[in-house]
Amino acid sequence: MLVGITGGIGSGKSFVCHKLESTGYPVYKCDDAAKQLMQTDSDLRRQLIALIGTDTYTSTGLNKPVIADFLFRSKENARLVDDIVHPAVFRDMQTWYLQQQTPICFVESAILFEAGFHTAMDATVFVFADEAVRIQRAVERDKTDAEHIRSRMAQQQSADTTRSLADYTLNNDPTSDIDSELKQLIEYLNNKNKKHHA
Repeated sequence: MLVGITGGIGSGKSFVCHKLESTGYPVYKCDDAAKQLMQTDSDLRRQLIALIGTDTYTSTGLNKPVIADFLFRSKENARLVDDIVHPAVFRDMQTWYLQQQTPICFVESAILFEAGFHTAMDATVFVFADEAVRIQRAVERDKTDAEHIRSRMAQQQSADTTRSLADYTLNNDPTSDIDSELKQLIEYLNNKNKKHHA
């Protein structure tokens, strides 16, 4: 069973995934995979160079300022890069999944629905936290100000939209008991899995 985990900035989806990993569940992290593949996948490199230019890579790897400059120039540019990177991540994720031995595997992606990754999932989970909590967490984590975080949040799909698309909402507010929340999630997934195979 492949389960997608998503949530906005500061929702704590990485924390949730870390907790799942520490209890023995494999987690595929789309962000890390994208960074890795942009460095190592020759086909991906070729396509990015064709799109952005020969200075996309330096002798040490990805030329991040050049990529960032290209991405921020327009939404269309960001979409063109996504159209190259997302399919490569999708293929890599499927290869990874086939190698796993556990009954439930997780995929962490901030853009699970936007990238279309949800189409490969047996279930999707939205990690929820109150907006004020998310801003505070992100400010502390990224050593930045609330205004910057709010503008990044505005660029993401709204929490209400994501929540309505997901099969399950996991509450990750400071008041919630995360271990009990995760236990309930696993119970939900096991039941869903049983029905699926019934």
